[in-house]
Amino acid sequence: MFKLPRTWSTLFLVVQILHNACCDINIEKNVKLLMGYPPDSLANFTELATKYGYVSEEHTVITDDGYILTMFRITKGRNCNGPIRKPPVLLMHGLIMSSDGYLDAGPEAGLGYLVSDLCYDLWLPNVRGNYYSKRHIALDPARDSEFWDFSNLEFGYYDIPAFIDYILSKTRSKKLNYIGFSQGCSTFFIMNAERPEYNEKIGVAILLEPSSRQTNMKAQVTRLLLATTAAALPVLYQAGQYEALPLGGIVQEIAAFICKDYVAANTICRVILSLIDASHPGSVTTETMRDLFGHFPAGTSIKNFAWYGQGLSVDTFQNFDYGVDKNLQTYGSVQPPPYNLSRVTAPVVIINGYNDGLATPADVDWVTSKLPNVLEHFYVKDPLWTHFDVTFSQFTANSTLPKITQYLRRYST
Repeated sequence: MFKLPRTWSTLFLVVQILHNACCDINIEKNVKLLMGYPPDSLANFTELATKYGYVSEEHTVITDDGYILTMFRITKGRNCNGPIRKPPVLLMHGLIMSSDGYLDAGPEAGLGYLVSDLCYDLWLPNVRGNYYSKRHIALDPARDSEFWDFSNLEFGYYDIPAFIDYILSKTRSKKLNYIGFSQGCSTFFIMNAERPEYNEKIGVAILLEPSSRQTNMKAQVTRLLLATTAAALPVLYQAGQYEALPLGGIVQEIAAFICKDYVAANTICRVILSLIDASHPGSVTTETMRDLFGHFPAGTSIKNFAWYGQGLSVDTFQNFDYGVDKNLQTYGSVQPPPYNLSRVTAPVVIINGYNDGLATPADVDWVTSKLPNVLEHFYVKDPLWTHFDVTFSQFTANSTLPKITQYLRRYST
């Protein structure tokens, strides 16, 4: 039976001692296994893929501004019995997530497994700032605040293009098919708005619960967190806080510690997930709930969090707001300019749910209306489908995979 420690201070102390004492990653894993952590929550991408019979690779990509990023590749799915289809597929993660999120629901439901089982050459990148991509050719994330000076703009302008060019070069392809989730969609919009030549490198873009403007976000806990970060950004910088919710940070460590327990995973942790998004009873299995907090949150910059917070109070999808003086220096205007979504001319399919507390139907409808080449806007039939269901639901194979499969096959050989 799960019991909370007597005081939160005791829990903080236990987690901190564990984190500080277990410097060697293998020792830390062994200690946590003895403490009852589920093995999958402690495994990295290649370990998870290998465990379930999927052939994977790890690749390193360097952006034009010097960030060293990690991207994984599943070359063939366990249930793929035919030739590999072309072109390759890029599967992009969401905010404070990593490529691991697409494996957390297991081989019967994780999109990373399911798409590779369709016989696609699947690539899963990690943008700058998460635990797989915290390196730079000159900057040290532990010492140089400049490392953390990024938001969605840099993801879209540097990271996603670097991933695309790397994949096309390695596979000798002219195009790829893109699947993005949440932030993986907003960065897609930014890339094509700022660098429209990349439209020509996309066969089809399948965008799941796409993030853009945040005006109608319903998840009040997340609204409060993002709005507070935006308002307090100068104070946070003065205090030397540049990284938000890293893996191994106190929030992630406490969540993983609590949620390793079956009873807690089925109660407290479900409440946590519903508070930051919305409730969908029974959608995420207890085992997935135990696993996912081993990889989530995965980290980003405080600036990126602040950019999302700024989006709560504006009725558009725009660049970072630095304030009047720096806006004039940076953009030549008092207000940050909106991204020109009419320049996103690649074929796009939108898939979203009615119960998404983060990328709400109203905001998804808004961004869909701004895009010039939408092939279909599909609402998941399950009325309780939420934001995090994309990565963690046990019902993915029936709820979203058929539509994903339909368009991948239309744009594949």
